[in-house]
Amino acid sequence: MTRLNDLVFTDRGLSDECVAPAPKQPVCVAMVLTLVYLCAREVVSDHGLSAAWLSCVPGELYRPLLDAAFARCRPLAVGELVQRWPERTLSVGGRRKRDHEPPNRLCVQALLLAVVRGLTDKRCCLQVLDLCGLQREDGRSEDAMGGWSLTVALCSTLLQARNVTTASRGRKRDEREKKKRGLETETERDGAVKRDRAGLKKEEGERMDCGDNAAPARGTSTPEEENITGVRRRMELQRRNGAQPQQVPSRDDVLVDVRADLFVNARSWERVRGALNISGPLRLRCRFLRVEELPASSIASLLHLLPQDELLGVDVRYSSLGISGLALLLPRLAPFPRLSSLRLHYCNLDVLRARPGQQEALQDVSRGLGELKTLRRLSLTALRMPGRLRLLLSSLSEPLEALELPYLSLTSGDVAYLSRSPHASSIAELDLSENRLDESSLHSLCYLLARAERCLMRLSLCGCGLSDGPLRALLPTLGQCHALRSLRLALNPLSRAALVELARAAAGIDSLRLLLYPNPLEEYEPGLPPLPSSTQLLDWPLIEESEVKEVTLMQLDEVLRAKGRTQDLLMTSDLLKYSTDLAVDD
Repeated sequence: MTRLNDLVFTDRGLSDECVAPAPKQPVCVAMVLTLVYLCAREVVSDHGLSAAWLSCVPGELYRPLLDAAFARCRPLAVGELVQRWPERTLSVGGRRKRDHEPPNRLCVQALLLAVVRGLTDKRCCLQVLDLCGLQREDGRSEDAMGGWSLTVALCSTLLQARNVTTASRGRKRDEREKKKRGLETETERDGAVKRDRAGLKKEEGERMDCGDNAAPARGTSTPEEENITGVRRRMELQRRNGAQPQQVPSRDDVLVDVRADLFVNARSWERVRGALNISGPLRLRCRFLRVEELPASSIASLLHLLPQDELLGVDVRYSSLGISGLALLLPRLAPFPRLSSLRLHYCNLDVLRARPGQQEALQDVSRGLGELKTLRRLSLTALRMPGRLRLLLSSLSEPLEALELPYLSLTSGDVAYLSRSPHASSIAELDLSENRLDESSLHSLCYLLARAERCLMRLSLCGCGLSDGPLRALLPTLGQCHALRSLRLALNPLSRAALVELARAAAGIDSLRLLLYPNPLEEYEPGLPPLPSSTQLLDWPLIEESEVKEVTLMQLDEVLRAKGRTQDLLMTSDLLKYSTDLAVDD
């Protein structure tokens, strides 16, 4: 571990005594790391002193200094640290959790500029820059850089890096040519001087009558000197002919791999394709690819340019693929050996209307999914393919671990197939939201949950039309899901009494950390139909009196207190904040 007393902060009120641990006492690692971070935060706070501390800071402290620079929004410090980065790898996005603020936009831009400057800086050892997970799409931080902005900035950085290294090579070539011309001029000048001296010596020799045994005149060359002159002459000829001594490759020849999650739409597709096509000192490698509003042909051409050994997931949204477009796209995904996630959101795969060649295209889609040997997560949102679930999933060679099927118009036969498929016993995340689960589907759903009770961690049944009776029939099976951590049941028509029963059953699941419950029917304004749909529940106004909502909260709090779950179980009806997947840390 780095000695903390190597850092001296005389102007910050921090001394060696308060930072350095006692030599004979064990020190808690967390405490030491906290002290390192506090010291690093003070160091990067004053950019005017960066020239002083950068010259003496060891490489082991660059990481906490960079984290502090990100946290304190010090883009100048970020740039100077990255330009001199002493390690081979720099990971920025993957180190941060969801509850941490992402780096400021200015800090990210300073980082990218510093990477380009580091290409010509001999002190920089960077070879791998990992920006995966850096972007923030939830809108919680206005200063954070989104996926689209980060992708465009990366493409500009690749082009800038190529221009910088090209200009650097041009300058070095000009310097070599200038040095070569200077050397030739100096050689010609030396030759002229030697010729003048030789003529003068000849005239003096004619005037002097010297014998054969006389000593050579002053200034004449001996055989040894002629030998030296010959060696120099040969070196000069070799230099003129381009035979130069072997040199060590410069920093410009080192390739830096930039790993990132790319977000491409119709506005940035040309720029991303151009960045992937150019050759330069930076190489862009994609981990997760998200595309929006692109046709299947454009997505296929983009996949052709990506390195095949890096891509883990593809997310296609708001693209009118159609069944034929999806059948064209899936074979382009087969060459990626690590592809484990495929998401298709609102891609216009409506099969409710029969079209010529539709069944053959569905068969091609099924075969294309079967070629994805490493697929573990499949998300099909709003594709409206009732009765086709067996055709889609039966071709998969390995069971899925995550299956998201919201707005898919599932039938009771689809649920029955899923409950008896190989995926049921390995599923860890299941989303059946906005699929009407009536009495005919209830038995299959209970059987599905019974098979997944040991592995199911996240379950979403939002907007499935579950009223009081079906929910009560489902609660005993839900109580047996011992690995469940997140349960979402928003926009279901439940009474307050049924909601309390749900809270009691959820509190009995020791592993559960989140329950997203629906507002009970008693909290809505009068006029709702007996079994309202999720759209009606979403649009219908709630009663503004706070006393009505306080009754629900009080009853739920009593359930939590009785079960002793007030600290580790969150019960909420905040649909906007907790409607998306929640990664609950262990």
